[in-house]
Amino acid sequence: MSHSPHDKHRVHLQLLARLREQAQDIRRLTSGLDETALATRTVPAKWSLKELVCHLLSVQRVFEGRIDRMLAEDRPTIVKFDVDNDPEFERLVHQPASDTLSALMAGRDQLIGRLESLVPAAWHRAGQHPEFPHFDVHFQVEYMTHHEAHHIYQMLQRRIPLGKLPH
Repeated sequence: MSHSPHDKHRVHLQLLARLREQAQDIRRLTSGLDETALATRTVPAKWSLKELVCHLLSVQRVFEGRIDRMLAEDRPTIVKFDVDNDPEFERLVHQPASDTLSALMAGRDQLIGRLESLVPAAWHRAGQHPEFPHFDVHFQVEYMTHHEAHHIYQMLQRRIPLGKLPH
């Protein structure tokens, strides 16, 4: 069964819709909580809601930088992200959670707007990653979507002990 380029681009747009919906989930799961509650580690030795938001913002910025490079350069070398040595995360955890959440949402809107404007072929601009042999803009966006979904599930787990889930 063959797919037209238009069918493949529909998948790109579906990924962007998921990123939009996931941003709404993040906002909802963090709503109604003050700084103390957001920073509380409700699961011992695991990140708090605030720390998860900080990680998601840091990763979003890294992934956006990778996308920028793939769109601007021919097959740039992509460096593996080292979550354990992320200076951005360390900086973000010292800011108010509301600032980090606002930056995540503003950055998300900007990223989605940029990706929506890409022609289908731009989604397949490639980079060279040490772990992933088929690395392009599409792969990076899909990876981001699944990575974030994993952390949203963790956010749900961290949120449950803090009271009724918001609607």
